[in-house]
Amino acid sequence: MNNSRTRIAFVSSDSDPATGALQELTSRYGNAPTDDCDVIVALGGDGFVLHCLHDYLATNTPIYGINRGTVGFLLNVYDLDNLPQRIAEAQAETLHPLTMTAVSTTGEITHAMAFNEVALLRSARQSANLRILVNGKVHLEKLICDGVLVATPAGSTAYNLSVHGPVVPLGSDLMALTSISAFRPRRWRGALLPSSAQITIENLDPVKRPVSGSADHTEIVDVASVTISQHPSKSVVMLFDQGHSLNERILREQFEI
Repeated sequence: MNNSRTRIAFVSSDSDPATGALQELTSRYGNAPTDDCDVIVALGGDGFVLHCLHDYLATNTPIYGINRGTVGFLLNVYDLDNLPQRIAEAQAETLHPLTMTAVSTTGEITHAMAFNEVALLRSARQSANLRILVNGKVHLEKLICDGVLVATPAGSTAYNLSVHGPVVPLGSDLMALTSISAFRPRRWRGALLPSSAQITIENLDPVKRPVSGSADHTEIVDVASVTISQHPSKSVVMLFDQGHSLNERILREQFEI
């Protein structure tokens, strides 16, 4: 990417740090339309950048995130100077989303994608009773738990890691299937599955033990079943400063104490 000709589109969350950075950066570098640019610079926190991955997926435009939020795991450090050069020298990481098809207890079907994870959670006081199938074959007849999730490598350091799921390196062609507070089988924590696998999770008792679901920001109530797989053709490119790639950040997470 030629930094002297890079057409940058800036978008921001509505927080004060993000809107302030938007004003500073656009006054210095201009602001191209998001449908006619070389790169989209997203100013905000991890949640806002996650929204941008969905909003601009169809444009096939790389996204360079700048942290104006809190954690900033998916983001680069804010610096007003030399932005076109940083973008030109940035490392590219390709992320593939999960696709989810959820069926509610009334038969309503919801399709959604997730760059982080698809999660099912009990929505009543009693634990959920779930059956897990991989490629159409039952591998766990009954999981009694608070929930279960399927995470991408990029999402494996988010909610998945918080519930003691494995960190999955980028490029490993794996998905993490992780239980949330499993009661029976008590010692079952989950599984690592190839990205080509199709995972189906069924609610065994949807009337007495209702379950809700989510795919990133899409939420579903009264879930009867969900089917999850990696999307075969969709992808988005994220850009990271040299020495701070997403792959390196995921690697470091495995040694955090």
